[in-house]
Formats: sequence, C-alpha cells, structure tokens
Amino acid sequence: MRRWKRTVTAVALATAVAAGTAGWAAGSGQRAVTGPPPGTAAWRADTSLGRALPDPERATPREVAGFFRTLSPARQRDLVRRHPSVVGNLDGVPVALRYEANATALRRDARFAHLAGQGRRILAFDPRGRGQVAGVYGDLTRSRHIALIVPGSDVDAGTYDRARDPYGTPAGMARQLRAATGEDVAVIAWAGYTTPVGVGVDAATGGLAEAGAERLARLADGLAAAGAPAPAVFCHSYGSVVCGLAAGRLRARDLVVFGSPGMRADNVAALRTSARVWAAKDPSDWISKVPHTRLLGLGHGPDPASADFGARPVPAADAHGHTGYFAPGTESLRTFAAIARGEVR
Repeated sequence: MRRWKRTVTAVALATAVAAGTAGWAAGSGQRAVTGPPPGTAAWRADTSLGRALPDPERATPREVAGFFRTLSPARQRDLVRRHPSVVGNLDGVPVALRYEANATALRRDARFAHLAGQGRRILAFDPRGRGQVAGVYGDLTRSRHIALIVPGSDVDAGTYDRARDPYGTPAGMARQLRAATGEDVAVIAWAGYTTPVGVGVDAATGGLAEAGAERLARLADGLAAAGAPAPAVFCHSYGSVVCGLAAGRLRARDLVVFGSPGMRADNVAALRTSARVWAAKDPSDWISKVPHTRLLGLGHGPDPASADFGARPVPAADAHGHTGYFAPGTESLRTFAAIARGEVR
C-alpha cells in the first residue's frame, strides 16, 4: 500500500511539473494537428498534368521525390503557384521549392506573415491550430552535416522565436548551434508538432508525442529522399518524449536529449535505434524534480541522463536552468557542436 501511495504521489507530481518551459501555469488540453496539409482536396482534384499528383497522405517521401524529378522546372513552379500549402509541407519535394511555396503561403497568412521575412528559409508551415513551422539555418542541400532541433512544450508558430528566450526556442537553439558549428552544418528548427501548453495532463502523457513522432519520422524520411545526410537530432524536454517514440523508425545519426522527463523507454536498447544516444541534464534544471516513473499512462519513464539508462553523457555542469543548454560558452553547447559536426565517436 505504501509503495502504491508513493507511486500515485510521484505521478501526480509528474503531471504538475513535466510541461517543458512553461513553469507552473495551468495546463490547457490540446488536440494534435494530424493528416495531410491544407489544400489537399484541391491538390487531389488537380488533373493539369494528365495524371494524379502524389497523394499527400499515402505517398512516401521517396515516391514524392521521384515524381518531382519527372517534372520540368516550369511544371514544378506551376504547382508551387497553385498549391503552395501542399508543396511546402510535402516531404520529398525539393528543398528550394518548399522554401518558395512556404514563402508564398506565409505572405497570405495574417497571423504568421512575419515569418516570411528576414531571409528566412521555411521548410514547413501549417497554419492549423496554433501553427507549426520549421526553419533552416544554413544550406540544407550542400552542408556535410545536418542537425535537427525538436522542442518541448509551449512552442508553436507564434513562439517559435522569442527574443526574451534566446536559448529556449527552436529558432534560438538553432542559431546558437549554427554559430558554434560553422558552415559545414545546416540546422533545422522544427516546431512541427502540436506541443503541450502549460502544466497539465498533455505534458505527462504521450498522446501529443505519438502524433509528433509520426511527423518527425516522415520529415527525416523526406531529408533522406532529398539526398541529405542522416541528421543529429537534438530533443529538448517534452521533445525527448517525441524522439523516444520515433527512435525505432527515425533516420538519425545521433539522438541527443537534454532536460528530458523521459523517453518512454526503459533504456537505450529499448529505443531500438542504431543512432548514438546522448543525454544532458544540468544540476539546476527543475526537470530533476520530475519523478521518472510511469503509471496508467502518466509519466515518461526513467531519466535518460541516469547511468542505468545507458546514454552517452554530455557535460552540462555550467548550463543554467531548463533552457540554458545552448547558451554561448557552455560545455554543453561545445559538445552539441562536436556531435553535430560528427567529431565525437
């Protein structure tokens, strides 16, 4: 009975604090954005090429890439003009076309038009719900290495980049990693799934992470179909739950988790991945207060930074708090950069 009470108390505490970057605010239940991108009905009805266009819901990224290779540049641009929301979100489409399509879609969107400016390269943009976006820092088609940032709670198209939180947003993390790695690494800041909001059941359960894992795995398949190298994937807070659920089907060279509430796996072997797995947790990160347990679907399992989990340790003693891992000058950022460049074995 005492053990049962301790477990219930631990899960209740996990529910209260496992939300990511939001602190102690009340949670708000979220419905995951899933399914094909906006504009899919018009895309499916398009017969202008005399043949069916690849179905956004059923075609693999490799099939999409093969289809676009059969089109002339003029035909490709015509699809961008008529179906920007589909072309911009369809994994397997050439990167330059996705940038062009998403710039068009963003200019037409009242809420997020600002994301189209400042020379941004937008790999994905979906305005549904709170909005999802993925930006690229560097040359995705020519860089020798790719890094991919997967954020935690309270991140969407509106909070993707915040000046007051320069190291805690996907855009901020990507800028710092790009600056630390140099020209050989392109970094994708991926706010491409519905994240939990505040502290609540969403943050302590895996439903949103499961939907995010599907999107993350498909994104990586799309990079492979475009001829890009397997990325080093950096997973923050609730984002590490996404990465844990995706790990067995995720084309990745490295999986790096930091500030993690757990990966929904008992250890590295249970992730069933060929990627190298790394973990970081600084001493001042409040995530240490989250009991690493699972019961009745609540909680995310063992601490990936514990020795028993089996991940390779990333030094983080000089990082500060839950969002300080990418702060300039920290040992964690230097190690992240070395992993992204493929310099550590």
